[in-house]
Amino acid sequence: MADALPDPLRHHGDVEVGDLLDLAVNVYDGPRPPWLDAALRASLDEVGAYPTSERARTAVATHHRRPEDEALVTAGAAEAFTLVARLRPWRRPVVVHPQFTEPHAALEQAGHEVTPVVLPAPFLLDPALVPDDADLVVLGNPTNPTGVVHPPAEIRALLRPGRVVVVDEAFMDCLPGEPASLTGDRSAGLVVLRSLTKHWSIPGIRAGYLVGDPDLVADLAHGQVPWSVSTPAAAAVTACLSPEGVEEGRRRAEEIGDWRKVLEAGLDEIGVPYRPSAASFVLAQVGEGVHRGLRRAGIAVRRADTFPGLDGSWVRIAVRPPATTQLLVDVLRVLG
Repeated sequence: MADALPDPLRHHGDVEVGDLLDLAVNVYDGPRPPWLDAALRASLDEVGAYPTSERARTAVATHHRRPEDEALVTAGAAEAFTLVARLRPWRRPVVVHPQFTEPHAALEQAGHEVTPVVLPAPFLLDPALVPDDADLVVLGNPTNPTGVVHPPAEIRALLRPGRVVVVDEAFMDCLPGEPASLTGDRSAGLVVLRSLTKHWSIPGIRAGYLVGDPDLVADLAHGQVPWSVSTPAAAAVTACLSPEGVEEGRRRAEEIGDWRKVLEAGLDEIGVPYRPSAASFVLAQVGEGVHRGLRRAGIAVRRADTFPGLDGSWVRIAVRPPATTQLLVDVLRVLG
C-alpha cells in the first residue's frame, strides 16, 4: 500500500522527483526552441510596466479562428479551474474520473460538494453515467492519467440547456493535427481549456488559455484578479501560437508518439499491462509496491492511487527518449 497523503487531490508529479530520474512529470524532455527563449527574454524588457495579455488573447483567437470575446488567457490551466469553480453557486458539479484532480480540488476549495463520476477500465466516457441534474461537468481529453481520447460526439452529448461542460485539453497538443479538439466548437455552455506547460517545457511560466461560449468567457474574465497573467506568460502564449510554434508543436507531437511506442513496446516485452495512450504518458498496472521499488532504484514515476478510481497497483509513466525508457524497462523487469 502506498503512503497516505494529507490531500491526495493536491498531489502532483513534481513532488515525486527530487534527485531521482524523472519519469513522473509530463513535460517534454527536450530543449526549448530558440525562438521561445528569445520571446521570454525579450519580455523581460517589458516587466517594468503592468502586464497585459491582449496580444496573447488576439493570438489565441486567431489560432482557433474565433472572435476575441470567445478567448481568455490564464495563468495556466490551474487558474482556469479556479475561475470555473468560483463562477457560480453550482448545485451539482460533476468531475469525471480518473482525471487530473486539480479541478475537483478547486471546486472543493470554493465550497462546493463534488459528485465524482468514476469510469471503470478501460476508462471510456459514457455520457449516461453523468447525472441529469449536473449543472457543471468537467473532464479531460486526452485524459490525464489514462491517456484516453474521448470522441467529440460523446462529449457533445453532455451538453444541454443550463449545463456548463468544461473540457481540459492540456494534452491535446500531443495529437498531431489535434483531430479530437473541441476548440473550434462554438456550442453554448462549452468551455475548452489549454495549457502550454507540458508541450513547451515551461512549467515555471504559468501560461494557458481557454476558449468557449462568449457569455461564459466574459463571466470568467470578470472573475480574474488584475494582472494575473504575467508578461512572460503572455509572451509565451503569443510565441507558441505563431506559425513557427505551430510547426514545432506538430514535430514534438510526432516525436512524443514515437517515444510512446517505444515505452509501450517495452511494457509489452516484460508483460506489464497498460492502457494504450494518446498523450505524453502511459498508465501502467505494475503491481502494488512497484512504485516504491522504482524509487529505491532511483526512478520517479507518478503514483496513481491519488486519482479516484485507481489504486496502488497503477503508475503513470512519462514518455521519454528511448535510452531513458530502456533504463525504466530494465528496472521493471527485475522488480517483476
